[in-house]
Amino acid sequence: MTIIGLLYGYNISSYPSIRRYQSMQSEALSGPKALGAFLRAHRERITPEMLGLPSAPRRRTSGLRREELAQISGISATWYTWIEQGREVSISPHTLARIAKALRLGAAERHYLFTLARVADPEQEQHQETANSAVLQSVHQVTGPCYLLDITWNVVAWNPQAESLFSGWLGQAATPNLLHFMFFHPLAKTLVSDWDDRARRVVAEFRAETSHHQNTEEMRAFVRNMTHNSEAFNHWWKQQDVLAREGGERAFTHLQQGALRYRQLTFNPAENSGLKLVMLIPLP
Repeated sequence: MTIIGLLYGYNISSYPSIRRYQSMQSEALSGPKALGAFLRAHRERITPEMLGLPSAPRRRTSGLRREELAQISGISATWYTWIEQGREVSISPHTLARIAKALRLGAAERHYLFTLARVADPEQEQHQETANSAVLQSVHQVTGPCYLLDITWNVVAWNPQAESLFSGWLGQAATPNLLHFMFFHPLAKTLVSDWDDRARRVVAEFRAETSHHQNTEEMRAFVRNMTHNSEAFNHWWKQQDVLAREGGERAFTHLQQGALRYRQLTFNPAENSGLKLVMLIPLP
């Protein structure tokens, strides 16, 4: 009985439309409650036969029991129950990966699961640096400077126009890294116009992206290395500024070509979400 019901002598919760509204209001779109609801829905879709388990003749549920899924995933039934109930419990990436495998989640479902849990998918981290052939080909089909970055901003591919723009850096290092260039290479401060402002923004943009990969040792080690070896990076990193990596005008002062202006566009390839395709469109 609600307060309004008490005042007017009826029970609002008895009305189906009101109950549906209350249910919609209580349905979480993110966080532990949403994670629990997602796991329960997919658990109930998996039958024991699908996983090669014997099916009891009188099962009260059509899908897997919590205890069965917990056993397959190598965790305790009590702990898994807490996850489904939406309690605040920590979940390791590898434990969540075992649950995803047991539930036979597809790629999109698995990505959604790890997003809800706010942990990095270990399988994605292992493969995301390897760009497929279509993505690599697209780098060379762009007429302006174009390059591909991984999660720690290593440049994994670039076209001749980018190598010409960053002459003296791209093509010289075995594994070129954009942050290493900005903070360690002597060419950066002469090539990049307004270096101080750009470097500050680059650190804020990088911090925003680390949130997706903060549980990986690769990311933690990279940040430790940058903060230890670059006073400028360490200074701006401590500011805790966060910016989305956005487009806009980029200006350079090239030793041979003089003043150059570009419009930067950045994309995340659908099949390689851990990579960033950066294009520089020449401006008049």
